[in-house]
Amino acid sequence: MEILKRGLVSILFFALIGINLESKAQTQVQLEAAFSESYTAESSGEYSQGIIAIKKYYNANSYEINIRLAWLNYLAGQYTESVGYYSKCISLMPLSIEPLLGLTYPAAAMGNWEQVINSYERVLKLDKNNYTANLKLGQIYLSRMEYAKAEPFFKLLVNQYPFTYDVLLSTAWNNYYLGKFREAKVLFNKVLLLNPGDSSASDGLKNIQ
Repeated sequence: MEILKRGLVSILFFALIGINLESKAQTQVQLEAAFSESYTAESSGEYSQGIIAIKKYYNANSYEINIRLAWLNYLAGQYTESVGYYSKCISLMPLSIEPLLGLTYPAAAMGNWEQVINSYERVLKLDKNNYTANLKLGQIYLSRMEYAKAEPFFKLLVNQYPFTYDVLLSTAWNNYYLGKFREAKVLFNKVLLLNPGDSSASDGLKNIQ
């Protein structure tokens, strides 16, 4: 009798495992279909439809669902919602750089530049050499005419990416406004090698001459 009971328990146990595995498999298939639908909707500019497709299977603990909704809400112009989803992703995966960079898009769209700066600074705490964070922080300070603040970001980048357009042009103009005309001239000329006839670089050289 005892052996029979153990046998029934084992059968029930494996049956429950089977049901659980089947349920997970169904969920995976459904999620794949939902994500696929959202990509199709995005390519057609129907961002709200993409959001609806994903939200059918919303799971607050799913990084993948939250990051997808963050991006779709940004595209849909729903910036506050986008920031919320990106923030959720940051909470779920505190060492991830992806949502910190993503959050800067809706934050910038809302004109919340302090949040943008904070996000880039958090990226640099995780990855001090991150290209995007260094470039964008440098460009933000350049646009604010805070050239001394911008300088260390551009100095790092121009050594790491010595023949990259955005790096060269931004660093050249920052040097120009700092009064470092010789350094600026060298960089403006390098920009013209990358993009012959570049109007911004040409204007910079005219100003120096």
